[in-house]
Amino acid sequence: MASTARTVEFSRDATNVFFHILTRCNLKCRHCYINPLQHGAADLPLATIEAWLALFAERTSKANVIFLGGEPTLHPDLAGAIRAARRLGYASVTVDTNGYLFHDILNQVTPKEVDFFSFSLDGPEPAVNDPIRGKGSFAHCTAGIRAARRRGFRASLIYTVSSDNIEALGRMPPLLAELGVERFFIQVIGIRGKSAERAGNQERLQVSRADWLAAVAPVARAVAAQGITVTWPKVYLNIEEPFECAGRVAENFFIFPNGRVYRCPLCEDFPLHAFTIEENRLTPTGRINETDLFSLDIPEGCVMNRLVQPANIEYDADGKPLHRIACCLLKEEISPH
Repeated sequence: MASTARTVEFSRDATNVFFHILTRCNLKCRHCYINPLQHGAADLPLATIEAWLALFAERTSKANVIFLGGEPTLHPDLAGAIRAARRLGYASVTVDTNGYLFHDILNQVTPKEVDFFSFSLDGPEPAVNDPIRGKGSFAHCTAGIRAARRRGFRASLIYTVSSDNIEALGRMPPLLAELGVERFFIQVIGIRGKSAERAGNQERLQVSRADWLAAVAPVARAVAAQGITVTWPKVYLNIEEPFECAGRVAENFFIFPNGRVYRCPLCEDFPLHAFTIEENRLTPTGRINETDLFSLDIPEGCVMNRLVQPANIEYDADGKPLHRIACCLLKEEISPH
């Protein structure tokens, strides 16, 4: 069984569509990145969802879609959106959810229509998770995972690491095994949305480089030893490692209900979106937008990280960075297969 992490190269021949079909949610997570002023507050009609899905399905035969919110299962037409994606030929369909699974969604679709239900949980027990995501959310999420598994759906789990919960990450492996998840995504907190507001109040949410490197890889190996694939952002590059931006070489699109389409999630608090969907057409936005920033080369690596969350970069006495920040879409992975 493999225990060595490999860096997952950017996919140059596939399109990944992160489709926020609404922004409302039943929870108020402390690190929520949704920004209604920038993303809109509407629930997209099913006809609009299908038209927008078609825009990206046409780009490649290997398009993947992830339905998000807010909480996507709050949308009464989520099942219709899933079936539309399948009719349009999407290679995979994932639903990101907090586990409450509204509108009886598990009985509205089949495991042949949904590749994964991906659940968000930020602690191995309620005492860690619930202060971050809301009272009772641990119980609802774990119940939702069990319900999905009983009905034959594949389940993955996302754990967003911050100073609120990094100490508890090492207690996750037994829970993951018990729940029967097939993939575990360790995510790093981004300073956007509510996190940006907290950071403005001088709260230290991001964990240090030393703490991140010490905590994540050992947990990943322990989880992979249980037969679960583990993926996490590389985050830190050694100063000699090459930097590559997904915005230059990969096709990732983050769509919001107001028609904004971003290519970098770090830009989402700002009107820097590369495209706008207008009258069901994908239209490049005027300069300057995020695409212009992708072309910049700086010693720190990721330009957007340097602009919006520079606190995770360390410098020597001469002002030179001690490490580089990788593109947030660059992942490392340990697979048991």
